[in-house]
Amino acid sequence: MPVTETVAKTAEDIRSLRALHPQMRERDFARIHGITEGQLVAAEVGRTATRIRADVEAVLKGLTTVGEVMALTRNESAVHEKIGPYEKVSFNPHASIVIGEQIDLRIFPSRWVHGFAIEKTAEDGSTKRSLQFFDRAGNAVHKVHGRPATDVAAWNTLVETLRHDEQVDVIDVTPYAKAKIEGEAAGVDALRDAWAAMTDTHQFFGLLKKLNFERLNALETVGEDFAWQLDHTAVESMFRGVAGTDLPIMAFVGNDGCIQIHSGPITNVSPMGPWLNVMDETFHLHLRLDHVTAAWAVRKPTKDGHVTSVELYDENRELIIQFFGKRHEGEDERKEWRSVVERLPLYSTSNAA
Repeated sequence: MPVTETVAKTAEDIRSLRALHPQMRERDFARIHGITEGQLVAAEVGRTATRIRADVEAVLKGLTTVGEVMALTRNESAVHEKIGPYEKVSFNPHASIVIGEQIDLRIFPSRWVHGFAIEKTAEDGSTKRSLQFFDRAGNAVHKVHGRPATDVAAWNTLVETLRHDEQVDVIDVTPYAKAKIEGEAAGVDALRDAWAAMTDTHQFFGLLKKLNFERLNALETVGEDFAWQLDHTAVESMFRGVAGTDLPIMAFVGNDGCIQIHSGPITNVSPMGPWLNVMDETFHLHLRLDHVTAAWAVRKPTKDGHVTSVELYDENRELIIQFFGKRHEGEDERKEWRSVVERLPLYSTSNAA
């Protein structure tokens, strides 16, 4: 869970605690000690961190000059990493995009509030560089990690360009209130009629808003011709069905500030404890299967035929990750992907017991 209440700790307090647990993952350390990840990073300003402006337009333009990097977007249950350059960037104050061959992002700039450039020395003596951005609640929205092929001179120029006038080692954090749906949801007939009338998957969000439906509630309501619940084993079954084949899929992982997309085949799938991992050359995914409380197959009409997705939800009924078959605008969905999804094991009350 994101931190919603923080204990008043000074930057010195945070650094002292961190020194006792230097190997603990940042996100785990912050949660255990009642702070946000943003506060943990801010405490290192003047040491390993430089405060930078979370100016999305300047960040995206600058990143196109640095060459290969690793882009990381995550939520509580999934970590999505893509290796490549930032290409084809387009800024809009409401929603910006990166649509490169490898790095594909949908960015919501209003959520980018705090930024930091981190520079640390690794155990092997190499320098680890990253840019990290957080929302006003101190939760990470996006990170960019340097790679051996990164243009360090261009990286340093970008950091200097973004350098904040105030190099302070604390940030104010203000939790976001969970958005509430006002009014009662429309009836099932209205939902089904609007669903059947879709001609583009991007219309789905507007449909939910217009009819006052929370996303998972809509799946539970609309009927099994449009959405059907899957058994939890369906997640691994889906990966087994596509791994090592040439079938390209799309994997969407996001938070309130950024959505990151992989498009292409996957090869190396490796379970480890509660994590299901993909470790391919330019794509890494880490998915906490023990956080998945509901899995659904979803069918949405478009002008080119229906599109099928697999969606995973956590205990708070929040979307963790979505999977689609890769397709091009104007083309019907790949039959191979549709077949994979339609063969996945269905949810049953006996399996849940």
